[in-house]
Amino acid sequence: MKKLILVLSIILTSRAFAQTPYWSEHVAPILYNNCTNCHIEGGIAPFSLVGYEKAVAYAGSIKSATSSRSMPPWPADLQYQRYAHERVLSNEEISAIANWVDGGTPKGDTTKAPAKPELKTGGSIISPTRNLKIPDYSVKTTTDEYRCFVLPTGFTQNQFLTAIEVIPGNLRVVHHALIFHDTSSKPLQLDAADPKPGYLSFGGTGSSTSELIGIWAPGSEPYFFPNGFGIKLLKKGNIVLQIHYPGGVNNVVDSTRVILKTTTTTQRQVVIQPALNHNAPNLQNGPLYIPANQVKSFNNKYDLPVDVSVFTVGPHMHLIGSSIKAFGVTTHKDTIRFVDIPKWDFHWQRSYTFRNVLKVPAGTTLRGQASYNNTSSNPFNPSNPPQAVSLGEGTNDEMFLVYCWFTLYQPGDENIVIDNAVLKNVSKTSVLKTETTRIYPNPVSDFAWVTDVRFAPGNYQWKITDLTGKTVAEGNNNMDSGKRCKIPVVEIPAGAYHISIRQGNTYYSGRLLKQ
Repeated sequence: MKKLILVLSIILTSRAFAQTPYWSEHVAPILYNNCTNCHIEGGIAPFSLVGYEKAVAYAGSIKSATSSRSMPPWPADLQYQRYAHERVLSNEEISAIANWVDGGTPKGDTTKAPAKPELKTGGSIISPTRNLKIPDYSVKTTTDEYRCFVLPTGFTQNQFLTAIEVIPGNLRVVHHALIFHDTSSKPLQLDAADPKPGYLSFGGTGSSTSELIGIWAPGSEPYFFPNGFGIKLLKKGNIVLQIHYPGGVNNVVDSTRVILKTTTTTQRQVVIQPALNHNAPNLQNGPLYIPANQVKSFNNKYDLPVDVSVFTVGPHMHLIGSSIKAFGVTTHKDTIRFVDIPKWDFHWQRSYTFRNVLKVPAGTTLRGQASYNNTSSNPFNPSNPPQAVSLGEGTNDEMFLVYCWFTLYQPGDENIVIDNAVLKNVSKTSVLKTETTRIYPNPVSDFAWVTDVRFAPGNYQWKITDLTGKTVAEGNNNMDSGKRCKIPVVEIPAGAYHISIRQGNTYYSGRLLKQ
């Protein structure tokens, strides 16, 4: 029945868009359901898409970003595996946006438009056990900052975590967050040694006893464990919240919260561990070392001694990572697919939950494959010229981890449904081909060049904004015969920025790193 409904929906959608779609009836619902979590006033995105006027102003950019599937950000390859609560657009939705833009962006009947979304500020977990807030922290940084905040739970007896949610205090500056639980005094010592609230730490918390209990990225929903499952939290422990604040932020206050729902009733214990990692003997062709100006790949593996039930996976690399993949090979040579990210982007890392709990039998060999691009062609390379990179937790170091949320298997676990929503059609065959755009060098020190096949020789307007939306530079220039825009950045402080270029009805927006 679900398949029949999906087929009918696709047929009706195709008929509806045989003529030019309207913003009110067709495009606004797509944007409001998929994009305005971030693209809203006060959100982390550099511009809002709430309202017809906003959508028209960025119509070309919307078409380009959705056609290439760079937006909404969902790096995992959905041809490899499907997941719970996917934040993606169907081929039909992408086509509707493209046809609307190509058809002149008609407004339609505004009485049929959905209600405008509002910025979400409250939590979704009902009757939480703890609602923990970091001290108000004034973010002032020119480069990426990773700051850990120690939040005592106050638990006097052991608990089981059944749901967790992160509420960013300021979506403009909270890029992503890792949530740990720790029972040692080390995080408190590090906090006391730093004069500011919290303490600086890039890779982990600086404590060997910290255990990962959650990941938050823009667009993430609260994480609810299936009934009867939970992560054990020992009494007198601390939550250590590591927040990534991007560069280019000046005196913006953050007050992020972590919401926990726990129970003292014993649950089947879920643990989060990097089953695939960069340490021997797990890493097969180590050590993890990537010489300057080289592209290099690594493999790791782990032989599973017992049957386990897997809920979620979370791959992790740093800035020069280019791809990562994880799967299992059973004793019968069957392949169990976990995740494949062909174009790794550190800034959009997240966890991926399976639609059903995944049984992985004893004897399965877990395998990971990762590639690293330590050349100047990697726009996220933190060093220019490239420098040799080795294993470590620093910004300029690298890692190769695949975390798994799992528990010991019991018969019937594979029948536990986490998400039974009808899957969207995301087959590659009908995805629109997008324009080719390139920013180089990136990071940049003096001038950035932007090329886009949509541009034509002539005048264009450009603007650079920081991640709070403040304009730091703008101007007008003439496009050269190679369809290249030359953008001066010499006087801009080091940090992360958004760059936008407009030429008539053609609009481009991208990320720029100033070193």
